[in-house]
Amino acid sequence: MNKPARGRRFGAPDTRQAILDVARRRFLAEGYVQVTMRSLAADAGVDAALISYFFGSKRGLFAAAMTLPESPADLLAAALPGNPAGLARRVLTSLLATWDDPIRGQAVRTVLGASVQDPDLARGIREMIDRELITVLADHLGGTRARARAGLFATQALGLLHARYVLRLEPTASMPADELIRTFTPALTATLFPPPRR
Repeated sequence: MNKPARGRRFGAPDTRQAILDVARRRFLAEGYVQVTMRSLAADAGVDAALISYFFGSKRGLFAAAMTLPESPADLLAAALPGNPAGLARRVLTSLLATWDDPIRGQAVRTVLGASVQDPDLARGIREMIDRELITVLADHLGGTRARARAGLFATQALGLLHARYVLRLEPTASMPADELIRTFTPALTATLFPPPRR
């Protein structure tokens, strides 16, 4: 007679959803930084390698648990290579393409809207932005006040997104994406690469 297998689950149909349920609960309760892949695996009763198999990374798991269609960190990583002078344009183009998409954009807007009412969700998103976006961008920029420049850039970009998609503030809300990109790229570029002080 075969005995039931013991140990951690590897292929059950509900395993992926179980991991997501645990991850969402933990991220909301403890924030992005404090939660580790190993502790999530133990909590979900699976091997840590299975979480990596399903979600690729901690940031991918966070995106999935928060119902984001793709990780903001991955969008940033795709925009970093290339001419530094075009970095702000590439990031803004990627952000607007995601938020304007009827499916991907709705998920992001829902999470952002919920964060206004949910302090735990807001904390998780804030920590993820700090760790996976601002820190990564600052490391990429290097030089004087790199972290401050990255943080100010994130503030400007997120403020624009909030005004356009959440507050629906005109004329930003109805402006075509290419016009927004032309309008805001110079200011964002100046934040990333300010002229030297005299």
